[in-house]
Amino acid sequence: MEKPKQKLKLDELDAIACRLKELRKAKGYSNYEHIAFALEMSRSAYWRLETGANFELKTLIKICRLLDVSLEEFFQGIKIPN
Repeated sequence: MEKPKQKLKLDELDAIACRLKELRKAKGYSNYEHIAFALEMSRSAYWRLETGANFELKTLIKICRLLDVSLEEFFQGIKIPN
């Protein structure tokens, strides 16, 4: 019998979600609906990013371009284990 798939929960995903929310607010997007519109994403898809969902690198690059931050700046303060 096959085991049910478990949802992967990583502290790093939570840290990335927090950083995303922090940068969004710092760049003047007071709520997530506005940035979702600018990114041409559904509100629910963007909301999942800010709640720790796993997402593609191309999405992160698109977000960084919109917010005018480098990937290096985005990941400042996020500890990645060795």
